[in-house]
Amino acid sequence: MTQTVAIVTGAAGDIGRAIAERLADDHDVVFMVDIDLAAVEKAAHALGPSERFVAHGADVTSQTSVAAMARQAASFGSVRTLVNNAGAARAVSLHDTTPEIWRMDNALNLEAAFLCFRSVEDLLAASKGSVINIASVNGMSVFGHPAYSAAKAGLLHFTKLVAVEYGKLGIRSNAVAPGTVRTQAWEARAAENPNVFEEARRWYPLQRIVDPEDVANAVAFLAGSHAAAITGVCLPVDCGLTAGQAELARTFSQSEHY
Repeated sequence: MTQTVAIVTGAAGDIGRAIAERLADDHDVVFMVDIDLAAVEKAAHALGPSERFVAHGADVTSQTSVAAMARQAASFGSVRTLVNNAGAARAVSLHDTTPEIWRMDNALNLEAAFLCFRSVEDLLAASKGSVINIASVNGMSVFGHPAYSAAKAGLLHFTKLVAVEYGKLGIRSNAVAPGTVRTQAWEARAAENPNVFEEARRWYPLQRIVDPEDVANAVAFLAGSHAAAITGVCLPVDCGLTAGQAELARTFSQSEHY
């Protein structure tokens, strides 16, 4: 019986590692991709045996590197899931955004997803598989990091483009839009400002921020059979951030119930 394979890019980070671990529940092999080979090897080793968690170094902004990634992943079995998770944010304001930063953020956060999908589209069609793009609430509203945000907005539209054009081949395409996620980067901010989580928490209706496992669970749902009729959607995993803010509602309504 042919093994099923999930590809996760940006797999050395907290979110990518959590996604890889979760997808192992219903995939035989999780192909963990990152530009930092040593880091992704360490992450894969921590998750389990090398025949189940395979580390691969690749630059997802390079067409040549991505093509090699696709060939290697296919050698392990039937590629059923692609998770475009690799991403990064640089300048925090438009004023601080240089043309170089604009191009770099768009290359990593948008163009890379296009390159990765095109490299495995035939594999996904053969398996009637799906692609899940890790977008962001930044692609839905303004929360800073403009180049990153513009790229994530483009990623949401790219998700719909794939869903509409490739649906006839049985490929599903969906996105997950996390809010603030408690990763090592945020822990570093907390070391500098012990109140950072408390300051962030006030904006979230659930009064907490997202854990990497929350994102991973959403990805697993969209990749699985329970989402067989779902394509072209963006699932916010944001503890209610994009639904609205209680503080603002309290100010406008003057109601103590918010």
